[in-house]
Amino acid sequence: MSKIALVDDDRNILTSVAITLEAEGFEVETYNDGQAALDAFNKKMPDMAVFDIKMPRMDGMDLLQRVRQKSKMPVIFLTSKDDEIDEVLGLRMGADDYVKKPFSQRLLVERIRALLRRQDAVAGDAAGIEVEETKLMVRGNLSMDPLRHSVSWKGKDVSLTVTEFLLLQALAQRPGFVKSR
Repeated sequence: MSKIALVDDDRNILTSVAITLEAEGFEVETYNDGQAALDAFNKKMPDMAVFDIKMPRMDGMDLLQRVRQKSKMPVIFLTSKDDEIDEVLGLRMGADDYVKKPFSQRLLVERIRALLRRQDAVAGDAAGIEVEETKLMVRGNLSMDPLRHSVSWKGKDVSLTVTEFLLLQALAQRPGFVKSR
């Protein structure tokens, strides 16, 4: 179950969005200002967050800037600010999406799901790459070390260009399969 942080000074929005997200199976934490959210994030970072921009004590832009110093968690801005420059600034600062009020809760839920899917895919890819790159690959008389980009055949070192190494690695990872360009 993914943990979503909602940060907005409007209690009605916090309550209605929290109810919707909980009904969809998410764990939800709500905060009515940026400082309260930041204090909680310093203890435990959620899986993703939805921030309003205009809030007391610390606005959403400042909160995003501080969060980005420690985390790459997905963040959606949910705000009544509808100037294009605000949207551009939010996205440039590192927000992953920008939803203008009034908004469709169903659409917000689907945007949250899409960002979490993307985050899971990236994490899975990174983990797979990490594991593959640290393994010594042995195929019969061929030995390949992806970290060092070294190859040996029957115990003798073979000098390859980067392209040759990557091509050989791609072929060795799936022996017996045809590889297209």
